[in-house]
Amino acid sequence: MTPEVTLRQQAEDLASPLPPLLAAAEHLASTVMLGIHGRRRAGMGDEFWQYRPVQYGDELRTIDWRRSARSDAQFVRQKEWQIAQSVLMWVDNAGSMRFASDKNLETKGHRARTLALAIAVLLLRAGERVGLTAFDAPPRTGETQLMRIAALLSDESNDADYGQPEARGMLPHSRALFVSDFMGNIEPVEAALTKAADRGVRGTLLQVLDPQEEIFPFDGRTIFESMSGQLRYETLKASDLRDKYLTRLAERKDRLLHLCQAAGWQFGTHHTGDSAQSALLWLYSSLERV
Repeated sequence: MTPEVTLRQQAEDLASPLPPLLAAAEHLASTVMLGIHGRRRAGMGDEFWQYRPVQYGDELRTIDWRRSARSDAQFVRQKEWQIAQSVLMWVDNAGSMRFASDKNLETKGHRARTLALAIAVLLLRAGERVGLTAFDAPPRTGETQLMRIAALLSDESNDADYGQPEARGMLPHSRALFVSDFMGNIEPVEAALTKAADRGVRGTLLQVLDPQEEIFPFDGRTIFESMSGQLRYETLKASDLRDKYLTRLAERKDRLLHLCQAAGWQFGTHHTGDSAQSALLWLYSSLERV
């Protein structure tokens, strides 16, 4: 095989996952109506946004005296934030994310990638810079950046059973999005959120689970095996494990919630059997709140 043919084959192999993933993300993004302003924040800019009551520390020059004259209170005229912000994403591509309990359900990984790429579409349309952590794709704007993010998110070569959040490359005072099932060790999650908080980074942590992982519907003899095959456990009475499993799952969610609260992040759980549109709306609004 000639070098030209080899290069072409490699390029086709690399590009093959992109159209379906991009198409799914674009379709999902198109179902979300964000209004004319998109992401609005108070800050530097020329466009009027809203009035708010004067607060301690406001300068006299920021008070709108005409608006204040119509009431007994004083008001500040806020303008819309027009400086592009940076949002960095980490999406788990480890083995556990390749699980789906039913052939009619998406894998956790596919749903996570689709949601993350759909968020990227919306943010890029709003003029913000979007990228991936770990310096794989520094935050930029434009269609080329979207294609690069799609290519990197399509990589499922991670052989580990569980993913670990990657906090390298996060810019100070930027925003971030972590998407995973967060079923592995909790320590890397805590370390990543602590590092983010130290840099003034706020964001959203979305836990994606298969519906079967919420109810543990197993009885009798059952063999549990990780997606990589490295972990395996057999039991004759799976139902005896249900209460312990559900307790551990509830404890994990509670731990994730408290870690997020301490870091100033938002936390949510999404099931692959639920509407992707609802999850995308929640993700978008959660990033507005941080």
